[in-house]
Amino acid sequence: MHKFKLDTEHLEQYFLELMSGKRRRWFDHVLISLLFVASRFYRMAVQFRVWMYDKRVIRNHALGCLVVSIGNLSCGGTGKTPVVEVFARTLSANGRRVAILSRGYRSKKRTFGEKLMHIFRSHKIETPPKVVSDGKNLLLNSAYAGDEPYMLASNLHDVAVVVDKDRVKSGIYAIDNFQSDVIILDDGFQYLMLKPHINIVLVDSSDPFGNGHVLPRGILREPIKNIRRADYIFLTKSDGSHKISHLKRFIRRHTRRAEIIECCHKPQHLVMLESKEILPLSALKKARVAALSAIARPDSFERFLEEFGAELVLKDHFADHHRYSQQEIIDFVNQAKAAGAEMIVTTEKDAVRIPRLDRCDVPILYLRIQIDILSGQESFNQCISRICFM
Repeated sequence: MHKFKLDTEHLEQYFLELMSGKRRRWFDHVLISLLFVASRFYRMAVQFRVWMYDKRVIRNHALGCLVVSIGNLSCGGTGKTPVVEVFARTLSANGRRVAILSRGYRSKKRTFGEKLMHIFRSHKIETPPKVVSDGKNLLLNSAYAGDEPYMLASNLHDVAVVVDKDRVKSGIYAIDNFQSDVIILDDGFQYLMLKPHINIVLVDSSDPFGNGHVLPRGILREPIKNIRRADYIFLTKSDGSHKISHLKRFIRRHTRRAEIIECCHKPQHLVMLESKEILPLSALKKARVAALSAIARPDSFERFLEEFGAELVLKDHFADHHRYSQQEIIDFVNQAKAAGAEMIVTTEKDAVRIPRLDRCDVPILYLRIQIDILSGQESFNQCISRICFM
């Protein structure tokens, strides 16, 4: 099973390199041509599906409360989780009863035995959604919840987090059981079955749309022009450069009505993995650091560490959402020790997937990130007000 997981990750990495043009053998070029043909069919299927919902041939569902969708056009790497967190926290602080609905990407499924036990206990055939947090207690671990839902549930108080592929079902469950009056649909831009009142789309300003192709030739889930469905567009990972102005003009060609909000992911502090002790970012200055990550864009994480004065003596990254084995962490700790690292630093998203070690010769910390609005603060405030007073 472990070997199969690694083979799948290697295959995923290979296709990502194909999309980005890093593979240049003759066989790669043949495969790229085939992927291009497949992407044209995929594009047509996506557009036909959008048209079916738009023309009400397929009807979407409306829940009895306000639904806010936060998603993106591309696969991974836009920094969506911190944006979901800041919306949930702000809305909760303004008196709304918030529930986050997630599909729980790569979360562990219930076993057949667990499903049978539920049926016998409740006498219901339908399996309820997985409740990661009821707004008071953290109820599932990261393996069952999924990385992002677990991270959100850990950081947010008074916010329910519910996981199910059928988010109509999980939305009804949240309303019935937690009296939620605002539903945040995590990664919801392509989930057309549930009708949102506000559509928020995130665009990674460092790599907005990849090579411009849809899957499987590129990283786009749907064509760029479909961004016109958005009410608000967040340009994440912004550095305030002139490229942002070009990106805004490009987006304006596809939508004139959406408000554009520019933001960046700002490191807040370091957290000790085991003790949860908080350390200031100044602890990185001149420190010999081993960086470990399994995220879509590891370069931005490693750049953060270097910007705060860390000397990276060792770097290793796995495929996005990789679930570390205990042996992998032991091996990396030994490599870090041999390289003279004073600390191992990983991402908050990775921290929930690192197994507990009985002994760790090099301390492991994770970097806590928050969203900082660079421009469009007024639009963000209007968005929050619009949700709170609808």
